[in-house]
Amino acid sequence: MTGAQPTTGAQTARKKRANGVESRQRILDATVEIAGERGYEGTSIAAVSAKCGLPASSIYWHFKDKDDLIAAVIERSFESWLQAVELPGADAGTPLERATLMAVGVAKSLVDAPDFLRLGLMLALERRPTEPRGRTVFLQVRDIASRRITDVVRELFPDLDDASVAVLTTYAVAGADGLFIQREVHGDAIDLLAMFELHARLVHDAAVRLTGTE
Repeated sequence: MTGAQPTTGAQTARKKRANGVESRQRILDATVEIAGERGYEGTSIAAVSAKCGLPASSIYWHFKDKDDLIAAVIERSFESWLQAVELPGADAGTPLERATLMAVGVAKSLVDAPDFLRLGLMLALERRPTEPRGRTVFLQVRDIASRRITDVVRELFPDLDDASVAVLTTYAVAGADGLFIQREVHGDAIDLLAMFELHARLVHDAAVRLTGTE
């Protein structure tokens, strides 16, 4: 009869890492729920602990404080969003068709991973004597998103000058923000994918106007 094999140090370390990753995800998921219901001010380590079922000491092991926790939620969600946002290649069709496909991808990603934009906009619209790290992180990732859109605009509309590219990028980002807020307010009554398809067409038409080729 063969007895149980002894657990090696490496196996123990792997198990601890796996448990640590799982605990971190549970904490972040709970934070998303709490922050979505109560906002930044209403989110607390105690509330997150109660939601995820882990002691506060476990939360503090992963995160320095509430602000660090909110910043981590924004970063995690943004990474998921960024991976989903890709401009289809030239073989996907015309600039309008490519822009539309990308817009639908953006809309789907915001439905699946809305946390960075939802929480980030909350923080961006508030002013405090000491700026929360979550707000700083959101503004940083927002800048990355804007640069990604700028690159897309340059690729789709190479005849645009720098000033026009900046205008079109601002218009595209502002429109996406507005559509996202509308869905947050009205829920599933807003078909975000259809709205983003329309937004892509409007951005395309604006680009055509700016190039003076209409």
